[in-house]
Amino acid sequence: MRKIFLFTFLLWLSQSFAQTPVKRYGFLNVEGTQLVGANGHLVVLHGVSFGWHNFWPRFYNPKAVEWLAKDWGVSVVRAAIGVEPENGYIDNPRFAIKKAEAVIKGAIQSGIYVIVDWHSHNINLDSAKQFFSLIAKKYHQYPNIIYELFNEPDYESWTEVKNYAEQLIPIIRKYDKRNIILVGCPHWDQDINLPAADPIQNVNNIMYTVHFYAATHKEWLRQRCDSALAKGLPIFISESAGMEASGDGKVDMPEWEKWLDWAQKKGISWVVWSISDKNETCSMLKKFAKSNGGWKQNDLKESGIDTKELLKKY
Repeated sequence: MRKIFLFTFLLWLSQSFAQTPVKRYGFLNVEGTQLVGANGHLVVLHGVSFGWHNFWPRFYNPKAVEWLAKDWGVSVVRAAIGVEPENGYIDNPRFAIKKAEAVIKGAIQSGIYVIVDWHSHNINLDSAKQFFSLIAKKYHQYPNIIYELFNEPDYESWTEVKNYAEQLIPIIRKYDKRNIILVGCPHWDQDINLPAADPIQNVNNIMYTVHFYAATHKEWLRQRCDSALAKGLPIFISESAGMEASGDGKVDMPEWEKWLDWAQKKGISWVVWSISDKNETCSMLKKFAKSNGGWKQNDLKESGIDTKELLKKY
């Protein structure tokens, strides 16, 4: 009898570990400040963001997503759909949708979550309504989807950002009643104290984004996050990395690990920027890296090597 029990337990354990994140957690919910799965258990997602789709479209394919899921162990990827720059959504909406869908389909096939990120620094409400209504109408039945309404408001006030979100959320909820929605905050997602003092009311399953670059954003921002959490504001780190906020400069690994230790303690999900081959510290891949994954150590820049190691550690 003991042998049968042990065999059954080991079989269950192996199947549990073999499950994809979406199989394990299903549709996500927000309870208090925490992200939880369909079974009510705490969920903490770790992953990477693709660079702007209009600058690095070659990486926007299901095979790259599959590689990140299997080899890097990510539970979430972020599709950064550029809005204003050349060949962004406003210039070429068909291409933007095509690239977004390539990552979405890859995430669904790989059983991981995907943040569909409106990667803008300005309010473009009409275009955002068009984009998110299309995505929500087509993919609302999949638990993989997370909507990010506004990458990084820069000089907009919280009143402006809040008003924008309050107009956009019903557009998504018309089709998708339950998948998570991420709302940005002013000054490149640093002023999390503002929505903490004046949160959006009467909506379900929303979280607020904080972005950090560890060599620039240090204890003061973690303390600001702590204060927001104490007020009941749910936080999701949808973009982060180890260098300066410019995306360049040296990686500050001790400070980066302080951030990730803090996030682990608080049960906060995080995503690292970015899968791209730009000549800057935060880009993870070298120019000769293949478009569809299969990356070896030599294909990775310092930030890519560090990110992969941190994904394995946390």
